[in-house]
Amino acid sequence: MRTLMTIKTLAKVCAQSSAGKWPAIAIAVLVIMASSHRAIAQSSDARHFSKDVYAELSKAPKKAVARRNPLAEDPDAVIAGGKLFEQHCAECHGDMADGGKKGPSLRADQVQQSTPGALFWLLTNGVVRRGMPVWSKLPEPQRWQLVSYIKSLSPAAQPSSNSDKPAHP
Repeated sequence: MRTLMTIKTLAKVCAQSSAGKWPAIAIAVLVIMASSHRAIAQSSDARHFSKDVYAELSKAPKKAVARRNPLAEDPDAVIAGGKLFEQHCAECHGDMADGGKKGPSLRADQVQQSTPGALFWLLTNGVVRRGMPVWSKLPEPQRWQLVSYIKSLSPAAQPSSNSDKPAHP
C-alpha cells in the first residue's frame, strides 16, 4: 500500500514539474516502482493460496489421469493454448500463470507434476466452489491446447537453501 502511495505521489510531482530532466527521471523511477509493486503483489497473491487448493487434481478418476494428450507432440498446440490462456485464464491465474488474486499458480509443482489427463479433467469439470469455471463447453481440442500450454510452463522457482553459498567448480 505504501509503495502504491509513493507511486501516486511521484506521478503527481512528475505531472506538475516541467523543468529539465526531472520528468524523464521521475517517469523512469515510476515505471520501476510500478513494476516491482506488481511483482510483489503477484507473489503475495500466489502465496495466499494454501497447498490444498491443488488437492482437486488428486481427485481425478484413474481413467482420466491415464488419458494422454493427443496434441502433446504438436508445437502449435502450445502456441494456441497460450492464446486461449490469455483469453480465458490469465485474469485469474495471472499473465505469467504465477497466480493471482483469484487463482493459484499453474507453475506449482502440484500442477506441473500432474498428468495431462488430470489437468484435462480439471479443466473440463472445474472447481466451482473455489471459483474455477467448468470449461466443458470449450471444444475438446482447445482444452488439450490449454493442457499443452500449461505443461510447457517452467516450474515455479524454488528458494535454494544453498543460495548464499558460493558455487564450486
